[in-house]
Amino acid sequence: MQRFYLILFASAILACQSDTNRQAGYDGKKTALIYDSAILDAAIIREMEAAIEKGDYPNIHSVVIAYENKVVYENYWKGQDESWGDNLGVIQHGRDSLHDIRSISKSIVSACVGIALEQGKIKSIDQRVFEFFPEYLKQDTGLKSALTIKHLLTMTSGLKWNEDVPYDNPENSEIQMIRAPDAIGYVLSQPMDIAPGKIWKYNGGTTQLLAAIIQKTTGKRIDSFANENLFIPLGFSSFEWVKYPDTQMPAAASGLRLTARDQLQFGLLYLNAGKNGGRQILPPAWVEQSLTAYINNDHNGSYGFQFWLWTDSVMNKALPIAACVGNGDQRIFIDKTNRLLVVVNAGNYNKWDIKKNSGAVVDDFVYPALFKKTK
Repeated sequence: MQRFYLILFASAILACQSDTNRQAGYDGKKTALIYDSAILDAAIIREMEAAIEKGDYPNIHSVVIAYENKVVYENYWKGQDESWGDNLGVIQHGRDSLHDIRSISKSIVSACVGIALEQGKIKSIDQRVFEFFPEYLKQDTGLKSALTIKHLLTMTSGLKWNEDVPYDNPENSEIQMIRAPDAIGYVLSQPMDIAPGKIWKYNGGTTQLLAAIIQKTTGKRIDSFANENLFIPLGFSSFEWVKYPDTQMPAAASGLRLTARDQLQFGLLYLNAGKNGGRQILPPAWVEQSLTAYINNDHNGSYGFQFWLWTDSVMNKALPIAACVGNGDQRIFIDKTNRLLVVVNAGNYNKWDIKKNSGAVVDDFVYPALFKKTK
């Protein structure tokens, strides 16, 4: 399939793992890189691993769990994988493996907007979008003139957009944007369905506009800006950001590839009010705003600044969850109430009806294993 279809890991939190934390704890059999038997029940974790290995929870590639800012479980499996739609075959995943995170890329872009705002490059999220794109003056008319950065962040642009069809369908608006000679012009030229701020509609084009605004205000493409201001400060081991085939513009909505460990580091920022160790990477107010529900989405939850929000129910407990979500079962689950963060990567791209997906892994095994030991 064509591509349009779809340094050192130096965290004070993770570097301080004790030797005890690295013990497997399953009758002397070390099946995980990290497993803390004091935090997670061994029998339930064994059950999870067996179910993944049997394929009952299909094509799961990695599970990494942090509790109270400490990695308590980390494991990887072999499985079929892709890179932005290109078939990679069966891959033995591991700690150093880069993995498609697809639309988790959107949450990374959101973080970069917060950093640019803190730096004074962007004045306010209430700035009109067309202030940044004078070259598209002819589009600055009618309802579209009211479009702001906040509308882009919350996917309430009001623009006509269709990502409800599969990504191998040429009618998909993101695919049309990727194939367009001018992606930004394509997004801005879309007609309005409704006034901005009224309804939520999933729209990767709005994320591409956010990345373009970062480039306009900082002089750096989203990949360079993110690397300098987010990835290096967090100690990311490596990354790839897939580019559009013709323009070489980074695919802001879906093109980032990261290790599971680095995804964990990103999620921990939002668990810890923007701090990594003793360093403030994101403003605390930005983290709070990002995880605030602004509008209901189409999936029985709410939406923040490129983050998904909902209340889960596990073992008769109501659990407010924030999550970064990507096609193929890529997830970063953030549970501030229980100080829990879980990263799951998988290869289930464009498969929307899998019951035993990454969320089921967390509900069926991670929470029971945690609550049996800690609650």
